[in-house]
Amino acid sequence: MVETEMCPCGAGDPYDVCCCRFHSGLALPETAEQLMRSRYSAYVKQDVSYLRATLWPQYQKSFNELGTLLRAQDSRWLGLEVIASDRGQVTDKEGSVVFVARSVVNGVAHEQREKSLFRKKGRQWYYVKALSE
Repeated sequence: MVETEMCPCGAGDPYDVCCCRFHSGLALPETAEQLMRSRYSAYVKQDVSYLRATLWPQYQKSFNELGTLLRAQDSRWLGLEVIASDRGQVTDKEGSVVFVARSVVNGVAHEQREKSLFRKKGRQWYYVKALSE
């Protein structure tokens, strides 16, 4: 029996039917939370091109690919917890998600808690920036 790899995003589905479809370009996230989860999985999978592509277009030029890759590689990702979502549904144009991403870097445990702003342009959701809670 082949063991199915669970998606790192924590939604409870196998990777190949969860975030992989977004990473491979077969589908677009329909909600802000789906995009946030797929971005976390992209860090775990070191898919820096996906992280850049899902960043709000005006910020893509200044995206630090090497720094992002090094952060992804230096981390042992432990999990993602979604705390809250506000708007960001299929018919919305904007939404926010509060999450905690846990990792270990150089033997030190880290918790990144963030309230993220997401915007939709056309049919595609983008990460815009961190907001104050």
